[in-house]
Parts: sequence; structure tokens; C-alpha cells
Amino acid sequence: MLRHKRLEPASTSTFECSYYVWIQGVYILPTNLGPGANHPKDTKVPQAIDPFIHHPELRGKIIDPSESNFRDLDVTKLDQKMWSRGEEVSWRHSDAYREDSRRKTLDSVMPCDLWVFAYGSLMWDPAFIFEEVRIAHLSRHERRFCLKSVVGRGTPEKPGLMAGLDDGQGCDGLAFRVPQALVEEETRIIWRREMLLHAYSPVFLTATTSLGQIEVLAFVVDHSANNYLPNLTLQQAARYIATGRGMFGSSQEYLENLVGHFEILGIQDEVLFTLLELTQSYVE
Repeated sequence: MLRHKRLEPASTSTFECSYYVWIQGVYILPTNLGPGANHPKDTKVPQAIDPFIHHPELRGKIIDPSESNFRDLDVTKLDQKMWSRGEEVSWRHSDAYREDSRRKTLDSVMPCDLWVFAYGSLMWDPAFIFEEVRIAHLSRHERRFCLKSVVGRGTPEKPGLMAGLDDGQGCDGLAFRVPQALVEEETRIIWRREMLLHAYSPVFLTATTSLGQIEVLAFVVDHSANNYLPNLTLQQAARYIATGRGMFGSSQEYLENLVGHFEILGIQDEVLFTLLELTQSYVE
């Protein structure tokens, strides 16, 4: 029987999680894990799983999960920081609410591999184990810098701005496939990050890839959230991004990473590039 292991610290190029081993951008699945593993014929010949087989240009551009600060995000420490700043207990979703949301979302679909759509920092820092990544397109949603950040990428005094997936004319991003055996474990990590604040709602959407359509889990903007700013001009957005810095870094770093990954993929997003130019030229 295959047993899941807790992620343990490893070198920068190798880590082990569940029954996978990541070695320099490729997952290795040992083939002698079943009954009779000590039989002479069960030589340790690893089976390589290359998540980047469709997009080799992404290899080395996506942070190893073992190195991601989001994989072991300590919500208790975040609580202490927020409370020390005078925030109320309700600054985030409760653990019970988050788990109930995760459970209800996963119970709405048949047990199978799970595709997760990434349009922001998940693209270069997913923090969860995946077996495959594809460029994907959503036709009825778009990436929009419309979420005020006073924790991760800003402060209450100088809020930053984050991208949200909102209703719109189309959005290019990445779709990551989590194998069924790891869905339970990895979605806890995803929910702890994406559903921490009152900002998103989990939904399943149809995405188009070069290999066909797939159903993806996406976290879309919650229009009832207090930090939702739907009517910002590009100039206003640039001001937020240029001045916002929080515990996870600056909003400008976030935008630069996003643009950098789009350049790697050859994806054109003129609005995003214009926003970066305005941000870099902003002077208080």
C-alpha cells in the first residue's frame, strides 16, 4: 500500500512528498513500492514523471514546493501579527469555514485528478505537487488588479493591489494537474492560501488547452468582499502597486513576476504590460 509522507526539508533540488521524489524539475515514482518489493526482479528502476513535458520552457521557472513559503504557511503566526496591529479575529476565514468550503467543493465532483487554474502568483509559486502543467484559457473571465491587499502585499497605511479572476473577456494562465492520490493532501495547502482572506470563491470552470478542454478549479473574485475595487483606473492601480509592500513582498514584485512569466510563455497582455510601465514610472 502506498502511504503518504509529510513533506520533509531537503536540498534545493530534491524533496520527497507522498510517494514522489522531485529531482531537478522531474518527479520520480519508484516502481518497486508494492508487495514483493524485495524480490530480485523488483530492481529499483524509477519511473520519471515530467510535469513540464508540454512546456519545457517552464522548467526552472516554477518554485519547487519544498522551497515555497506557502506550503507550510503558519496561520497562527499570521493571527498574532494581525492582532498585534489591532485587527479583529474575523480578519480571515475561520479554519472551520475554510475546511467546510474545501470539503463541499471537492464533494461536488467525482474523485479524480484535479486541475487547478493559476492566473497570478500560483503560476510561479504553486506550492502544491503537480504531475502536469498546461497553458490554459478561460473565455468568460479575465485577470484584473482589483483586490486591495493590506496583509500579503501591502499594509493598512499603504495598501497594495493583487490580481483577481473576475468576469470578463478572457484570461490566459496555467493549469496544474494534481494526481488523485494527492488531492486530499494538496488541496489543504491550496485552501489555506487561496481561502485565507475574504476575497475568493472556489468554482469549477471550463478551460481550453492545446490538448483539449478540461474542467479546472479556479478561485474567482468574491464581489461581496470589502477589498474588492472594481472600478480602478490603470493610473490608480499603478499607485497602489508602486507603494504597497506587505509580509509576502511588494505588489510591484508580484506584478513584475507575472509579466516575466507571460514573457516566458509568449503570452501578450497589453493591459498588464502598460500597468507595469505606469507602476515603474510612478513617483510619490
